[in-house]
Amino acid sequence: MSSSRQNPSSQYSPGPLDQPREKRQEFLTRFRPNPDAFGQSTESIARWMGTPQFLLWMTVFVAIWLGWNTMAPEEIQFDPRSLNFTLLTLMLSLQASYAAPLLLLAQNRQDDRDRVVAEEDRKRGQQNLADTEYLTREIASLRIALREVATRDYVRSELRGLLEEIIQDQDERAAQRGALDAQPKNTDGARR
Repeated sequence: MSSSRQNPSSQYSPGPLDQPREKRQEFLTRFRPNPDAFGQSTESIARWMGTPQFLLWMTVFVAIWLGWNTMAPEEIQFDPRSLNFTLLTLMLSLQASYAAPLLLLAQNRQDDRDRVVAEEDRKRGQQNLADTEYLTREIASLRIALREVATRDYVRSELRGLLEEIIQDQDERAAQRGALDAQPKNTDGARR
């Protein structure tokens, strides 16, 4: 009886249910193409599919296909008209089913590039705005400082005023000397 009733804590031994399993690598999870290389190849295919050359070659291919399977003898037709060109329809559907995701992948990569370019432009615009504001403040401070600086015309007028004062002083001194020289000297007192 005691063997049927065990301690509940000893009843639960650590096992696979109380610990997470390690993730098994499946084939699809191990096979992951490089997203950048895959994106570049899909973009190149999508770009080629959007060219006039692709449309021209596709038109030539379909025209030859239709011409061969319409005008050739029935023994050598591989997609007869009587079956409404089933193989051609299947091929064009397959091409369209691959073209749509390729175009979407290319568009997503282009959107990512546009987003990065827009972010860079926004940062550059903010930097240009900050630089412009800084230069505006510097120009304003220079204008304020230039108001206190003597201009060339102001310095010239001050120098002219000083020059006139100096000339007047010299003229007055010369006139005073001339007046002193013109006064008669007392020569008698000097001889005695």
